Amino acid sequence: MRFSAFQVLVKSFGGGGRLKSMRCVQLIHTYDDIISVENLLLAWQEFEKGKKNKKDVQEFSLCLMDNIFLLHNDLKNQTYKHGGYHAFNIADPKPRNIHKASVRDRLVHHAIYRILYPFFDKTFIADSYSCRLGKGTHKALERFAYFSGKVGRNKTATVWVLKCDIRKFFANIDHDILREILKWYIPDVKILALLNEVIGSFCSTMLGKGLPLGNLTSQLLVNIYMNEFDQFAKHQIKAEFYVRYADDFILLSDDREWLKRQTPSIRDFLRERLKLELHPKKLFLETLVSGIDFLGWVHFANHRVLRTVTKKKMFRKIKNAKSKEKTTDSYLGFLSHGNAKRLQTRISRELNF
Repeated sequence: MRFSAFQVLVKSFGGGGRLKSMRCVQLIHTYDDIISVENLLLAWQEFEKGKKNKKDVQEFSLCLMDNIFLLHNDLKNQTYKHGGYHAFNIADPKPRNIHKASVRDRLVHHAIYRILYPFFDKTFIADSYSCRLGKGTHKALERFAYFSGKVGRNKTATVWVLKCDIRKFFANIDHDILREILKWYIPDVKILALLNEVIGSFCSTMLGKGLPLGNLTSQLLVNIYMNEFDQFAKHQIKAEFYVRYADDFILLSDDREWLKRQTPSIRDFLRERLKLELHPKKLFLETLVSGIDFLGWVHFANHRVLRTVTKKKMFRKIKNAKSKEKTTDSYLGFLSHGNAKRLQTRISRELNF
């Protein structure tokens, strides 16, 4: 199944009441709301949490009000230009390339996020869990377990799971498509110009492609981008049991053939509407009883166990943490969401907790 640009627009604007009504919802906030000194100061308070010991943050805060007013004037006069990025690599556990903007630019990201996030969050489906208040991995895991029970009908039906992953997700976000989506929701041309400046400040291996992993705005923008697919999944292919976390998503059904038939439609929509590709090595259609690897856990009908690579990552982070107690407490909480009592006991014993 292939989707022309016209077909996508018809499906988006007219294919189902939910989609059609959502296109009519527009942001009522203005550019002045984002660039106001008040919003910049509130954004600074949120930004500096946990960063007060960073040298660049301390330097900016030495002349905080002067820097705020200078930034406000540049934004007001529309002379603001986004600077470059400092790139570094992390292992999480696979290698990731992080791009970190200057404090000044990150403050702009926070100011944008404060105004746009509450609006866009209301347009997202309930079962999108990445980088959203009140969501997160734990909620996604709970939803997966709930859906598993519903589809399995108290273990009387076989639960089939279609698990998908998008190849090089952040690196392949198309700038032109993202700008087009934003125009549907944002009537203020000045806000769009500012977003264009942020989006255009970075590209991956190809011009006009990619968002940096280090930007707060990137978290929101990728959810706006993938909301197109979420709406397609829920309202076009009618996936009742669907969960997405960033570029990982799953569909559950007791009908293997139905899931198999959806795969080409999913692949075509992602490719033609969003210019994204499914990762061929991370596309699986399996039964729940065989174990489904999703968000760091291997899921079964009655329990979930920690994935080996997640376990290794956990011990490495605890070993290298500056605050071992805080990091360990965080992981003990994480382990409480699965069948990992032996691991919890081992961590507590080894670190004398």
